[in-house]
Amino acid sequence: MFGFLKKPGSSPEAAQQATTAQPGESEAVPAPKRSWTERLKAGLARTRQQLGGGLASLFSRRKIDEDLLEELETTLLMADCGVEATTQLLTQLRQRWKRDRLETGEQLQAALADELHALLAPLEKPLQIGSQSPFIIMVAGVNGSGKTTSIGKLARWLQSQGKSVLLAAGDTFRAAAREQLVTWGERNGVTVIAQEGGDPAAVVFDAIQAARARGIDVVLADTAGRLPTQLHLMEEIAKVRRVIAKAEPSGPHEVILVLDANIGQNALQQVKAFDGAIGITGLIVTKLDGTAKGGVVAAIARQTPKPLRFIGVGEGIDDLQPFEARAFVDALFDEGPRSAA
Repeated sequence: MFGFLKKPGSSPEAAQQATTAQPGESEAVPAPKRSWTERLKAGLARTRQQLGGGLASLFSRRKIDEDLLEELETTLLMADCGVEATTQLLTQLRQRWKRDRLETGEQLQAALADELHALLAPLEKPLQIGSQSPFIIMVAGVNGSGKTTSIGKLARWLQSQGKSVLLAAGDTFRAAAREQLVTWGERNGVTVIAQEGGDPAAVVFDAIQAARARGIDVVLADTAGRLPTQLHLMEEIAKVRRVIAKAEPSGPHEVILVLDANIGQNALQQVKAFDGAIGITGLIVTKLDGTAKGGVVAAIARQTPKPLRFIGVGEGIDDLQPFEARAFVDALFDEGPRSAA
C-alpha cells in the first residue's frame, strides 16, 4: 500500500501562479475563469449544433403543422434522444399545440424546452454524503468511459464540500489505471491505497480499513473496466461489492456508473447490465463536450431513470459538476427559452 500526497507547488495550477514576467516583457493578464454556465454551453456545443441546427430552421417558421412536427421528430432522433423519449416529447407537444393554441415556431421552441425539462427533472438528485464514516462510493464503468478521471474530479468536488477523501485503486489489472489514480491523488493531495496486481476486492477492503483508522469521510473505490457481455468479469466486480459490505455492513453507500456520452443509445444497455450486477444508485455522464449525442440524457430519463449525479463537459478538474436539468436544457438552446404557458 502506498499513500501519495501532492507536494506544495507541484500542480499545474501552482506552476502557473508562480510564473512571473521577464524583464522587458509585459506581465500576462490571466484570462478570467469561465462560469459553469459558460462551460456547460461550450461543452454542449456539438449537441446543440446537431439539435439546434435543425431546430433553428424549424422554429423560424411562422406556422406550426404536422410536417414541422415530423421534422422535429427526426431532429430529436438524430441527437440520440431515443425513440421512447422522442415519442413522449412529440405527444406532449401535440397536446400543447392544440390545447394552448400555439402558432409560432418560437412558442413551439419554448414548449419543447418546458417538456424536455419536465422529462429530465427527475434525474436531478444531487449526491448526498450521509453520516456513515467512511461513506463508501463504488465507481464502475467500461474501459475508456472516463471512470478513473471522473474519480479524480469527484475527489476534488468532495473536497470543495469540506470532505476528506481517500482513493482505492481497485483496478489492479491495468497498471496505467493505477498510475493515473495515483496522479490524481497527488493533484488533489489525497491518499491512494494501491498495490501492483493482486485482488481488487482486497485493495478496496484495505482502503476502507485505512479510512476508518484515519477518520476519512469518503472512500472512492475504483474498479476494473468491464464490458456488460463479459459475465465472468461482471461477477468479479460483484465480488468487490460483497467485500465492501463485509468491511462495512451498511456499504457501499453509493454505486456510480460512469457512461461515455459518445456511445449514445448503448448507454442504456450498460445501465441495465451493471444495475443487474451491482445495483446502480447514480450515474455520471462524461465527454458531453466531444459528442453530438447529448440527447442520450433524455433517453436515460425515459428508459433507465437512475439519478444523474454529475455530468462532465471538459478536461479541467472543475469540469465535472452536479447535473441541473434547467441549466442543461437552457444550454442546449443556448439561451433559456421563455415559458410557452
